[in-house]
Amino acid sequence: MLTNRTFFIYVALMTSVVVASNFLVQYPLPGSVAGMNLGDLWTWGAFSYPFAFLVTDLTNRHFGPRIARRVVVAGFVVGVTVSIYLATPRIAIASGSAFLFGQLLDISVFNRLRRQTWWHAPLAGSLIGSALDTAMFFSFAFAPFFVFFGPNDSFALETAPLLGALAAEAPRWISWALGDLLVKILCGIVLLLPYGALMSIIKPMPAARATA
Repeated sequence: MLTNRTFFIYVALMTSVVVASNFLVQYPLPGSVAGMNLGDLWTWGAFSYPFAFLVTDLTNRHFGPRIARRVVVAGFVVGVTVSIYLATPRIAIASGSAFLFGQLLDISVFNRLRRQTWWHAPLAGSLIGSALDTAMFFSFAFAPFFVFFGPNDSFALETAPLLGALAAEAPRWISWALGDLLVKILCGIVLLLPYGALMSIIKPMPAARATA
């Protein structure tokens, strides 16, 4: 049976991931590797945000899509509200929109595949949700077209080698988006380990099984 305590634990975890990611996405990685400028490819937020999909998938497995959507919405409201004070309004809008639609898509995909082999649902849900999330976030946050959300970031719009290493050049935010998606794909695979480890502890409730 769902308890308020369990629900708020999931909401707290989700909110922590969203707020941390909104703050960290403003800071490119320092240094370089093999001549590749890491700041042209990744921000710190790329490494924290994929945990949101783990929280969503565990909630969905445990309680089903209805409760998972409540956790996502609660995390969205609290996360965006707090993020307004920690990040720029444009980042908060971009993050909130991308988070909401990406997580809801993850829930839908996960629920369709939950009866298949254990790793199919969390992997497919996180990868498809990540693709939508990345496209929405980086477009809303940095593309000049969406300047009505807030001022453009001159550093993000400056051209640099694509992916920090290729001969072709593009605005930094394009490389950030591609790098972010790559990290999310890798994290989606790696985070199957804690998901699989927690399966014996976090088991589907009757209501969750009924929605499958």
